[in-house]
Amino acid sequence: MKDTTAARLVEQHTALIPDFPKAGIVFRDLTPVFADGAAFRAVVDELVAPFAGEIDAVAGVEARGFLLAAAAAYSLGLGTVVIRKPGKLPREVISESYDLEYGTSSLELQPADLPAGSRILLLDDVLATGGTLAAASTLVERAGWVVAGVSVVLELDGLGGRDALPGRVIRSISAV
Repeated sequence: MKDTTAARLVEQHTALIPDFPKAGIVFRDLTPVFADGAAFRAVVDELVAPFAGEIDAVAGVEARGFLLAAAAAYSLGLGTVVIRKPGKLPREVISESYDLEYGTSSLELQPADLPAGSRILLLDDVLATGGTLAAASTLVERAGWVVAGVSVVLELDGLGGRDALPGRVIRSISAV
C-alpha cells in the first residue's frame, strides 16, 4: 500500500516545467520535494519501507538517486554504493551500456565495494522508459550482488518502464 502522505507531498511539491527539455514535454522537477524536510523524510521512508530487513545496501543511480540512496542508507544503518556515468569512479569498474531516445549511454560501478551475494535496493528519482534502471540492475547482478528491489519517487505511466524490468519488485510513490 502506498503512503498517501508521501504521495501527496510529492504531488504538492513537484514543479512542472513546460517545454523542457524540448517543446511538448512537461518536465517534473522533484528538487523542491528534496528541498522540503518533511517531504524528503516521507519520501525516503516510503522508498525503503517495503524492503526494510531484506537488504544489505542501497544503490543510487546518478545523480538524484545519490541523494535518495544516501538518506535511505543512513536511515536504515546500511551502506550505499553509487552507479555513475563513465570515468567518474577511480578504482576498477564494470560498465553497462543502454539505449537512449537518441543514442546510447553507459553506467559504471565498483564491484569491490560489497561482497558477493549482497542484497541491493536500487533507488532513483524517476522511472520512465526503464533503460537506466535496467542497466543498473544488470550491473548489480554482474557485480555478484542481488537486486532485492527497485524503488522510485515518480513513475511516468505509458512509457513502458516496468516492461524494461521484468521480474523485478518495483515500488513507486506516485505515478503520472
